[in-house]
Amino acid sequence: MAAKYMSGFGNTFETEALPGALPVGRNSPQKVNYGLYAEQLSGSPFTAPNNTNQRTWLYRIRSAVRHTGRFEKIDHGLIRTAPEHDKVTLPLGQYRWGPTAIPKKKLTFVSGLHTMTTAGDAEAQTGMAAHVLLITKSMEREHFFDADGELLIVAQKGNLRFRTEFGVIEIEPGEICVIPRGVIFRVELMGGPARAYVCENYGGAFTLPNRGPIGANCLANARDVYAPVAAYEDSEKPHTLYVKWGGELWRTKVKHSPLDVVAWHGNYYPYKYDMRRFSPVGALLFDHPDPSIYTVITSPSETPGTANIDLVIFPERWQVAENTFRPPWYHRNIMSEFMGLVYGVYDAKPEGFVPGGMSLHNQMLPHGPDSDAFEHASNVELKPVKLTNTLAFMFETRFRQRVTKFAAELPTRQDDYIDCWNGLKKHFNGKQRNPKRKPK
Repeated sequence: MAAKYMSGFGNTFETEALPGALPVGRNSPQKVNYGLYAEQLSGSPFTAPNNTNQRTWLYRIRSAVRHTGRFEKIDHGLIRTAPEHDKVTLPLGQYRWGPTAIPKKKLTFVSGLHTMTTAGDAEAQTGMAAHVLLITKSMEREHFFDADGELLIVAQKGNLRFRTEFGVIEIEPGEICVIPRGVIFRVELMGGPARAYVCENYGGAFTLPNRGPIGANCLANARDVYAPVAAYEDSEKPHTLYVKWGGELWRTKVKHSPLDVVAWHGNYYPYKYDMRRFSPVGALLFDHPDPSIYTVITSPSETPGTANIDLVIFPERWQVAENTFRPPWYHRNIMSEFMGLVYGVYDAKPEGFVPGGMSLHNQMLPHGPDSDAFEHASNVELKPVKLTNTLAFMFETRFRQRVTKFAAELPTRQDDYIDCWNGLKKHFNGKQRNPKRKPK
């Protein structure tokens, strides 16, 4: 099955793999064409307001109750779920890791999830977990769904194919895939081994941010978000379904493929987005806008203007501001920032932060450009400059992120990361208002 898509974010789509599989004028007729079952998948309470009410009608070969047998609890490996957190001896601080090596042993999407941080409380449907995903083997007659949260996958190395109940989604480095809570899928490699970043969102579903004074255009545009066209499997061979529920991992055996949805209509579905299509806005004269202008999608909280999670990116863009320190400025933040680099060089950390790497700047801990980036940005002639071949991102949350034992013991953890600011010298001269400084 080749991947086929429909364009638009938040739209109510309808799609059928067989003509007439979608009922006309009703959601649950007494008998559905082709002998299908009608089933609703709800991503919100029935009584949620119209603008946040999410549900999709699925017309499938078997009801989903036939895809879940007797569950057995299994070892959840290196997956952690908030508020669970490992007891680690790492002191409070800023952390950075080099790329996690892709091992030679067989790892699928489920066994390849390695939790780096947890935040908030999945039971209260707040917060998130950040995982690094290492895959060396496609799932074969194996499927998975996450009842604890929505999954945001950022491809970093290698291409991935997601075969879902709703259809097929394929992503490459620079693209993301979002799998809503409860949606069944399996993941296949499209070539060699793959590495990705995963944000598990326990809170409100991701949506496009309000643009405010920016208006109707730019940032991530709805037309660049793609949902899959219906595609189904009618397989009578044994399959295994894994479920993440309540922080535990469960397994059940079924006699057929659960990806048997022949048609669907609604507004609760998986989707993909190419971050290279993000249309950035910025300062055209002077000063440095807040990084929130780079928000791609956001998980809202009950507090207006305060996100449960933001996906923020730093893509290719022009820098033209005059008399301005152009890299991200030094700051302390109520939000905590888990950051990764998909490819290229990040302008605030030209050394040490490499593709596949990660960093964590937790709530209220100061951070910003390293000393070399500061000296260069403070002394360079400010001509228009285009940052090219670069893509970094942040999973930003209002909750503090707790480092797992796996992350704490990774050999790629850079114990000397804090030293990148050692070169920030004192330049204060109370007797000379505009002291002349020379670059290093």
